[in-house]
Amino acid sequence: MRRITIAAMGAVVALGLAACSGSGAGGGSGAGDGESVDPADLTVGVAMPTQTSERWIADGDAVKAGLEEAGYKVDLQFAGDDIPTQQQQIDQMITKGADLLILASIDGTALATQLQAAADANIPVIAYDRLIRDSENVDFYVTFDNYKVGVQQATSLLVGLGLLNADGSAGDATGPFNIELFAGSLDDNNAHFFFQGAMDTLKEYIDAGTLVVKSGQTDIEQAATLRWLQETAQKRMEDLLTSTYSDGSKVQGVLSPYDGLSRGILTALQNAGYGPAIADGMPIVTGQDAEIASVKLINDDVQFSTIFKDTRKLADQAVLSAQSFLAGEEPEANDTESYDNGVKVVPSFLLDSDIVYKDNIQSLLIDSGYWTEDQVASGQA
Repeated sequence: MRRITIAAMGAVVALGLAACSGSGAGGGSGAGDGESVDPADLTVGVAMPTQTSERWIADGDAVKAGLEEAGYKVDLQFAGDDIPTQQQQIDQMITKGADLLILASIDGTALATQLQAAADANIPVIAYDRLIRDSENVDFYVTFDNYKVGVQQATSLLVGLGLLNADGSAGDATGPFNIELFAGSLDDNNAHFFFQGAMDTLKEYIDAGTLVVKSGQTDIEQAATLRWLQETAQKRMEDLLTSTYSDGSKVQGVLSPYDGLSRGILTALQNAGYGPAIADGMPIVTGQDAEIASVKLINDDVQFSTIFKDTRKLADQAVLSAQSFLAGEEPEANDTESYDNGVKVVPSFLLDSDIVYKDNIQSLLIDSGYWTEDQVASGQA
């Protein structure tokens, strides 16, 4: 991706706004009324789902910082994973005259009223990492290739079990291995992409009997974890161990789509006598988001892997897309086919992710400045 610094883009957009007289921006800024508009006179509303995950705090802060560096005013709100709160926050952003909205939804089906109000006010809407469904009033989507994330999660599970090598070649293990499957929250569109990518990757091994989902729970509805809650995942893992593995058999791998869920799963496994580390019989457990607590667990050989979605790049892309809209232009999309929200295919910009194992923590996370060595050692940001 051709990268342009935020500061440079700010200057470009300031010129673009003057040239196009602010067409394409909504709200109360005077955009579209024939007057040139300075970025300092424009406000971007940024709605994030929660502050209970370090990932969303980092996303919100990064988007806010990038927009402010480009000269815009920013109204950043976190909703505490409460849908009515997020709805109210977005309503207030619109009422206060936001010129553009960047929305990471809690429930991708619950914002139809707010999106209609934004459209009526000529306010562009960018869905951030979570696709907003069932509305024509979603103008753009910035995210990672979420199907590929699911493929990577399943691939790392296969690597951990020895069925694949890290380079993708066949491993020496033959199985069969008992595994269990976890999925994210059904109201998050990404959860479906993660699970589909993973299941498409694991299918041949399950069909061959190399992998055995001993509980029989292979549908996303059975594997789902409402609101991505760690406690919910821990309870389900405890129930699976009680209901399925009380005969003395062992679970050897767990597909987990998010580090918070992974920590709950690991807690349940440790409480049941597994581990404490992989070498001591802890099952292979995957993850996502490279949260620092889980990166430490990977470094300590407790969790096997996570998926690194560099949210700094995602925030940068959201800012670039916002600048295009506010300059009266169409943002650059690299995918115009994959993300059908039920009403329309939303133009999207997809970013790549990486699998993190213990042996590449240094190169992927520390050398890039995402985490420091001290943070990895302590498990605290």
